[in-house]
This record gives sequence, C-alpha cells and structure tokens, in this order.
Amino acid sequence: MQILDLLKKMKLKLKTRSSAAKRYQKTKTGKIVRRKAFKGHILEKKSPTRKRNLRQKGLVSPGDLKPIYLMLPN
Repeated sequence: MQILDLLKKMKLKLKTRSSAAKRYQKTKTGKIVRRKAFKGHILEKKSPTRKRNLRQKGLVSPGDLKPIYLMLPN
C-alpha cells in the first residue's frame, strides 16, 4: 500500500485520532474494518434477517481509505 509506505517515511510522529480509533479497526493484513450503519435505532420495522446481517463488520471502501489511514497511523 502506498499510503502505509508514505506514513513510514514521515519523520514526524502522528497522533491517532481518538474518534477514528473508536470507529475503525485494522486487521493483520492492513485492511480497515468498520461497523455497519442503520443499526442504532428504529429497529422495530427492520426484519430480524436484516438486523442480523447488520451485526457483521464491513470493510471500508477504497475511496475512503486514505484519510482513515492518516487518522490511524499506528
């Protein structure tokens, strides 16, 4: 990944954004995992199958990766 190489070359120490640390996790392979949306409230009208599928984690889309990598340097 070019972003990870860029972060390693930077001489400055980067702080982790605590807001991003609460929302995203890095896997061992370097992918970023997120929680799925639409699971917070108004759950009565959603079917059990839909709610069950929303429990699973999702991967961050490639277009959103760069800013998240910068927020999670470690």
